[in-house]
Amino acid sequence: MPATFYGRCLGRLLLLLLLCTSVSGGSPTDPAMTTQDSNQTEVNSVTKMQAGHESSGPGVATEKLKPAGKENSYNVSAHEILLSGVSGAPLEKNVPVPSPAKVELTCKLDENSNLKNPQVTWKKGNETISHTSKTPNSWTVQLTISESSQLGSYSCILKSEKEVSAVFHLQVPKIEGKEKPVITYEGDRAVMVCKTEYNPKAWTWYMTNGTELVAIDKILPIDKFQIKRQSASVNRLEVLKLSKEDRGVYWCEAAFDLGSAKMRFELRVLSIMAPLKPFVAIVAEVAILVTTIFLYEVYSKRKGKGGEKELDQTERL
Repeated sequence: MPATFYGRCLGRLLLLLLLCTSVSGGSPTDPAMTTQDSNQTEVNSVTKMQAGHESSGPGVATEKLKPAGKENSYNVSAHEILLSGVSGAPLEKNVPVPSPAKVELTCKLDENSNLKNPQVTWKKGNETISHTSKTPNSWTVQLTISESSQLGSYSCILKSEKEVSAVFHLQVPKIEGKEKPVITYEGDRAVMVCKTEYNPKAWTWYMTNGTELVAIDKILPIDKFQIKRQSASVNRLEVLKLSKEDRGVYWCEAAFDLGSAKMRFELRVLSIMAPLKPFVAIVAEVAILVTTIFLYEVYSKRKGKGGEKELDQTERL
């Protein structure tokens, strides 16, 4: 019995040792797995960071290459008026603005002027505005013109013992054309030409019908009206086979981003007999004069013959 008891105890002890060995052998695997998981986590975090940098790279590049806003892309044009310091009518300057732009207006006082330390005020119409920069003898405003309502007259007023001023007229470019009437004859053709220093977006020709303007391109018979675009800044209208019905007022219009400008033409159509009227009048005057002289001579001769008869009768008596 004791031997059997000791055998069972030994068997149980061996079983416990075996179980302890298996438990202690498995425990080292846990730190190894934890280290692997940790390393994997670090690798994943590094990968994510790299991926983050790679994904942010194009974003930064896109931000740098992003086009500037419209306001930053405007062209800048500078204009200046030199003031002598002598009071009188304001000096004026026309500033054409065909499209949105930044405009710098400067009033500069002549260095030889007697006007010292003037108080300077800038105005748009009657509204006071502030100037953006100044030197001892010049004052500048910078304007961003993006719509037609911002066009108009901008003036600078210099006050000291005297007052001098200058006015800048910001406006849509004007059209150059012949202001005198276009005079031609029936059956001939009339040519009207419009020019502008800047290239408009579109040209349109009108003819006056009473109080309304009718676009010629909407009633354009080719055998009567021809619109020819010589260049982007030059446009012409030809009216063929003229008759008296074609006389009247015509307009050309140039459309710009900030508005449009118009030019007026007056067309006069004369009959073919019109050039002969002065000649006919002269011939008629000459004929009347010759007839008058002839009648006077006939009358004088008759009167002379009558006087001779009276003398003969007197001598006989």
